[in-house]
Amino acid sequence: MTPIFPDSFPLGRYRLEWRVLTTVRLPEYAGSALRGVFGASLRRLACLSGMTTCPGCPSLRSCPYASIFETPSPPPAAGGKGFGVVPNPYIIEPPTWGSRAFEPGERLLFHLVLAGRALTQLPLLILAWQRAMAYGVGPGDGKAELIRVVLETATGELEIHTPAGIGILDHPREVPLPPWPGGEELRLDLWTPTRIQRQGTPLGPGRLTPRDFLVTLMRRVNQIAALHGDGPVQADFAGLAALASEIRGRGNLSWRDWTRRSGRQRQLMALGGVVGRWTLSGPLEAFWPFLYLGEWLHVGKNATFGLGGYRLEEPE
Repeated sequence: MTPIFPDSFPLGRYRLEWRVLTTVRLPEYAGSALRGVFGASLRRLACLSGMTTCPGCPSLRSCPYASIFETPSPPPAAGGKGFGVVPNPYIIEPPTWGSRAFEPGERLLFHLVLAGRALTQLPLLILAWQRAMAYGVGPGDGKAELIRVVLETATGELEIHTPAGIGILDHPREVPLPPWPGGEELRLDLWTPTRIQRQGTPLGPGRLTPRDFLVTLMRRVNQIAALHGDGPVQADFAGLAALASEIRGRGNLSWRDWTRRSGRQRQLMALGGVVGRWTLSGPLEAFWPFLYLGEWLHVGKNATFGLGGYRLEEPE
């Protein structure tokens, strides 16, 4: 039943460091605001057709904007049925929770995670971010200039780009999968609201089960591997879902409310989720690769702007 993974997975977490030029005011949770300016900037750079929407565009399956920001469903002949909401190959990890203003001269940091073939578009994405932050973000369109881009790994970090440099330094574009650490427990720190649904209903602390969490995580990792990587994970997912029912969870979980304004729907949307520390116990070894990769890929709804982020910690 153990899934078959390669020794590494195409992933990168990049820290983007900025010098604030004019006051940048960010909301309580800035992931959605950053995603909005990033998407608009990337579209201005990459869209060749000038169409107002991506569906129906003749360049849909070759356009870097669509492949990254609005990934199309694969055609039915390629297994497009059953994907539901198609995952995009990027995650924005915004600054620490809490609204604040960054004044001129201050540093502003956030992270961009890329998966699979999106890694090859890093130069374009850095340029899109530079133009987005030059155009402005947040109330008053606060502006910032890029200082540097740093690759963060499990063992350290590497500066890969500065505006004064030439191009992007060659760097690892894969995350090695470590062996199972052993034991019967893993502790997770759910550090951004984790929004997992069952039959369309968000699950709060009293209803979220390890099975809900693990099945959602496995689906996300597998879909990203299938759509953006080298192919789907080789695993008995039905068997793993049954095994997930044997996992038990305990901890201190709570619900954190958060709202964002949808530009498309022109209304406020409630996007709260579960946060806190959660210890999983049971036959966890089969789920280890998924849990490890989930530290980069996040889990649940709205992962692209940073929801569903968690860290693996040593059990107490």
